[in-house]
Amino acid sequence: MRQGTSLSGGKDIRFCLHCDYCIREKKGCIHKDALAEFYEGMIWADGVVIGTPCYQGTLSGQTKTLMDRCRAILAKDPLILKGKVGMGLAVGGDRNGGQEIALQMIQNFYVINEMYPCGGGSFGANLGGTLWSHDKGKDGIAADEDGLRTVRKTTKRFYDMMQKVRSDT
Repeated sequence: MRQGTSLSGGKDIRFCLHCDYCIREKKGCIHKDALAEFYEGMIWADGVVIGTPCYQGTLSGQTKTLMDRCRAILAKDPLILKGKVGMGLAVGGDRNGGQEIALQMIQNFYVINEMYPCGGGSFGANLGGTLWSHDKGKDGIAADEDGLRTVRKTTKRFYDMMQKVRSDT
């Protein structure tokens, strides 16, 4: 399975202006920023993992921007993401800090783009990996055994789904 591009904090990412440049020109986005590399990886990969911190009970503005700006690659080819497997991860400062709402938004993005959304299954990882940082960053996440279990469960299903999709094509 192909894996690659990662996009993390500190990158120059501009909001979608809904200027329709991508629709008119079919040359990607009018913004030339860090998302160009992400688009290439997303097109190339068999599966996509979108992870987000939760702020104010939902996904981050940066994550929403990433999803909104995928309009640029979809304008060139509306089916470019069709059939890819998508997985979501969300980290909140509280156990119930908006992780499931964030994961629903990520899953909606996958469905809208004709991808196969992957959750962890019943009993504890329904929509994807949900982590609790205890507002302690990496150390808090490392101590969240329940959250790490949801990530392991979801990741296993993600790889299983990608193998199934690849064997069916």
